[in-house]
Amino acid sequence: MKKHFVITIARGYGSGGRTIGRMLAEKLGISYYDREIVRKASEDSGINEALFNQADEKLKKNLLGKLRRKKYDGSVLPPESSAFVSDDNLFNLQAKMIKEVAEKESCVIVGRCADYILKDRDDVISLYVHAPMEHCLDTLESMFSESRKDLRKKVEDIDKHRAAYYKYYTGRDWNDAHNYNLCIDTSKLTFEQGVEMVEAYLKILDEQ
Repeated sequence: MKKHFVITIARGYGSGGRTIGRMLAEKLGISYYDREIVRKASEDSGINEALFNQADEKLKKNLLGKLRRKKYDGSVLPPESSAFVSDDNLFNLQAKMIKEVAEKESCVIVGRCADYILKDRDDVISLYVHAPMEHCLDTLESMFSESRKDLRKKVEDIDKHRAAYYKYYTGRDWNDAHNYNLCIDTSKLTFEQGVEMVEAYLKILDEQ
């Protein structure tokens, strides 16, 4: 198996992408990063973690109405800048941490446009985990007491935000298969089989 590799996971809400990410990290004996990226960015920058969370919530409300694109270019503003705690710079600070952990260790990184941020690395395997709406609803119904109607609205809203967030910072379409190395439909495979598929892919890369 490759000595150093990074697995990025973009996922539809209710598809189980986060679960697959955790299972992969455990099976491969590597680190798992999700919200931990925010914590690291907060510690590194000295910016309160709450501001990162507030920026995420603000984007959920406002992003769909934004006409401009702020495509990520790798820059980070200095602390003395008046825009140091702007939404865009908070994203850039998270991106900086994603690059640092990818350089330091093999790991799994969920969300946060990690596939795009690390697109120039040749040791990245990018996954898109998805499933049809009804399958996602079946999964979520087993986890939450909300009505199927409410869960459908939640899936639609969250996936719409994820797509807009990805488009805003990358200029790409979030659910375009061309952006990823592997696309996994969890209505066709169990989580365990999805993990096995990624392991098999890693072995193939090793043999090339």
